[in-house]
Amino acid sequence: MKFNQSSLSHRKPEPERSVLYLVGTPIGNLNDISKRAIHILKNVAFIACEDTRTTKKLLNSLEIKNNLISFHKYNSSKRIKYLLSELEQGKSIALVSDAGTPLISDPGEELVIQARKHKFDVITIPGPCAALTALICSGITT
Repeated sequence: MKFNQSSLSHRKPEPERSVLYLVGTPIGNLNDISKRAIHILKNVAFIACEDTRTTKKLLNSLEIKNNLISFHKYNSSKRIKYLLSELEQGKSIALVSDAGTPLISDPGEELVIQARKHKFDVITIPGPCAALTALICSGITT
């Protein structure tokens, strides 16, 4: 079944202008990525990622061609200013981690704080989360 992306959004057709998208990526199996995540990764102005080599492998497997910018703990303070200026220009940006949900063990937290402080929308595109995966697989009562 083919879906019209614009009819699925609760707001406007995605990606929206001046929005930071937090996109969950597969933890192990590349098939664990959503159609919405693929659509966002294909259509944002660019993708901020921990390691461009790792994200490039994912994009290549999905036949996605998009610009990548590194965003990790060693350059995040400089990159945040740049990313905010790009949002101000109306560009949409996806933030991904090497695997799983962004902001879990990566430097995205300060970017989200600053984006919200500057009144930009931040939208999460849900995906795999290692913590939840471990919890539900453990047998511990949830």
